[in-house]
Amino acid sequence: MRKLLLLNFLLLSLTCARAQATREISSPDGTIKLIARADDRLRYSIYFKNQLIVSPSEIDMALSDGKKLSDGLSKPQFTVRSVNETIVSSVPEKRTHIPDRYKELKITLPNAFVVIFRVYNDGVAYRIATSFPGNITIRSETAAFRFPANHPVYFPEVAPPSGMDIYHTSFEEPYTIKPLEQIHAKNLLFSPILVAPKDSPKIGITESDLEDYPGMFLSGNAEKALFGHFAPYPAEETETKELYSTRYVSKRADFLAKTKGTRVFPWRVLIIAPEDKDLPGNDLVYRLASPSRVPDVSWVKPGKATDEWIITSNIFNVPFKSGINTATYKYYIDFAKRFGFERIMMDAGWSDNNDLFKINPDINMDEIMAYAKSKGIGVSMWTLALTLDKQLEPALAQFSKWGVDFIMTDFINRDDQKAVQFYYKIAEACARHKIMLMFHGAFKPAGFNRTFPHAIAREAVLGSEYNMWSAKATPDHNVLLAFIRMLAGPLDYEPGMLNNATPKGFHAMPENVMSLTTRTQQLAMFVVYESPIQFFAGNPSQGMKEPAFMELLGSVPTVWDTTRVLDARLGDYVVTARKRGSDWFIGALNDSTARELIIPLNFLPEGNFQATICEDGANADRYPADYRISEAILTSKNTLTLKLAPGGGFMARLRRQ
Repeated sequence: MRKLLLLNFLLLSLTCARAQATREISSPDGTIKLIARADDRLRYSIYFKNQLIVSPSEIDMALSDGKKLSDGLSKPQFTVRSVNETIVSSVPEKRTHIPDRYKELKITLPNAFVVIFRVYNDGVAYRIATSFPGNITIRSETAAFRFPANHPVYFPEVAPPSGMDIYHTSFEEPYTIKPLEQIHAKNLLFSPILVAPKDSPKIGITESDLEDYPGMFLSGNAEKALFGHFAPYPAEETETKELYSTRYVSKRADFLAKTKGTRVFPWRVLIIAPEDKDLPGNDLVYRLASPSRVPDVSWVKPGKATDEWIITSNIFNVPFKSGINTATYKYYIDFAKRFGFERIMMDAGWSDNNDLFKINPDINMDEIMAYAKSKGIGVSMWTLALTLDKQLEPALAQFSKWGVDFIMTDFINRDDQKAVQFYYKIAEACARHKIMLMFHGAFKPAGFNRTFPHAIAREAVLGSEYNMWSAKATPDHNVLLAFIRMLAGPLDYEPGMLNNATPKGFHAMPENVMSLTTRTQQLAMFVVYESPIQFFAGNPSQGMKEPAFMELLGSVPTVWDTTRVLDARLGDYVVTARKRGSDWFIGALNDSTARELIIPLNFLPEGNFQATICEDGANADRYPADYRISEAILTSKNTLTLKLAPGGGFMARLRRQ
């Protein structure tokens, strides 16, 4: 009897200990539930409407001195709080007023580690925090994402670069679709990625608030799971001597990061989308990011710009030799003024790539700047990241003297700790000089655009430039970007190609660049893709011949009061409505299959709207540059019929009467 009582007591004690080490919180609307359990490992599970969607998944961090998060799980302290606030975005790529509602679980461990979970109505995030004196060295981080079934995954995979290790990438690859169990340790994926169950919500995996720490890649091990993978710290770096010189890592250390002992680490983010149309409008990454560190952002001016690089300055019907020269840039300024663009870009070639003060002899910078100023058009400059880093303060001072309010810097191609530190260094310097900024050859934004609103967009996308040398920018790829890449923040695709081809007629040629889409899809990208500065990459000489089309394109805003995704099916099509002031804009992108959609306008307020509609022409399936512009009076009681050609699109501007 005594033995039985002792056994029962031990079982009861064990049950109580487990209960004490387990906590549960739910989203404000009650649909998403998170269970955190701290026993031999810290694990979390996620349920959607009581259905398991993320199986118990481990969290851990180890320091080089042997300390581990998981060593402090014997006496966890749990605290819970609820938050209901509103974020006001100063540069709103989706919406100005952003509800920020969540429940938070904080697990404080006795060994100076903390884990913070947040559960939103549209996702779950967690981050690790530490409170050690002085500095620490992070040896490893465990970030597991386990699933109850062998779901399909949409992901971009790093292609092994020539002469460099696997952690060097421009973060520009097409999407691959494989089941979880076919993803192995050798597959290095960069986020966002999308886990796509057939009968439960889709789950986007990415990160937010990445600072002084390497970015998170993902890999597998032939299980129903993905695991965080991080570039080790650069022990040695080597500079290439090329047209586009870079600094690459020639030797890696045996740790991830050296950093402050008291800090928070990046959020690991799981975006949960019950419907496909919940994905393109999601801004959870922005909500999780650190608030703005730029006190005054009144000088940040979103808008549209031209860029000559993709078409290699190959304009025509002009009385001068086109190229990287003064006359060509003055032509671009006239074009920008004619069609309502705010600025032009002077892309690679205006200076020696390796010396920003060695100006191309065919360019008279003072003449270009004076001409742009007389027309009320801003001038933006491309820079090579390695060169900008070396000449930072004098270069920014020279840009300010010229009146340049926006720069792009390119060819970083890494996201280890040193590379991430570079982004902060450049953003802080540009803020001091009141110069807006865009990174190319870059990893995803990860909320950086909230912390530094003047870092107004980022590439991290396989976009228009790939039409110069490949057939990778397919309609199917373009549609997927709205569901996956946009989860991480604004992207610089650079749409607007005016030379359009079918797959049979497509040829990759820099002198006469064409897209694998219809003309209308190129226009619709300005509405569907989010970027507070949108670059028009088409040929302005062609645009001059089609003023009605260009005037419609020029009227599209780049920041928005609100966004509504009206209809969407992953990988097939997306239809997005965005509002600015009292006007609405509707854009649709289609994959390679022709289809017809009926879109109700019941989201509109009462009253009449003057609609200007651009749709695929009757022959767009054979001649993709075929489009039709029409006018109509519409109300909330009307519907729109979208007849989308293969690779097609639709765009409408609705102005309140």
